[in-house]
Amino acid sequence: MRDDAAYFLDRLIAARKIRDYIEGMSEATFRQSDLHQSAVIREIQVIGEAARLVSADSTTAHPEIEWEEIAGMRNRMVHEYFRVNLRIVWQTVQDSIPALIVQLELFVPSDNE
Repeated sequence: MRDDAAYFLDRLIAARKIRDYIEGMSEATFRQSDLHQSAVIREIQVIGEAARLVSADSTTAHPEIEWEEIAGMRNRMVHEYFRVNLRIVWQTVQDSIPALIVQLELFVPSDNE
């Protein structure tokens, strides 16, 4: 069984991949690229699934992280894949992913990267 540290690391790696995937990209280019959309959506799913699997102790200890919203976005992308709103995805990767990376870097030792 994996522990919370592994889930924090999974989330950090996925968030960094998203950052790297869209670096220098405009929203218009993102909307035209099925490849980038699929890659970003997949990593958002990883972030949400890992957030969902973190223990109650960790979620309680870190109320600054929007656990329910993160898991909820994952659920939408998995179960309602046919209704994914690319504007919301783009807004999330622009506004939330950089902040999430900063938060997670506080919890993941640098030697695990």
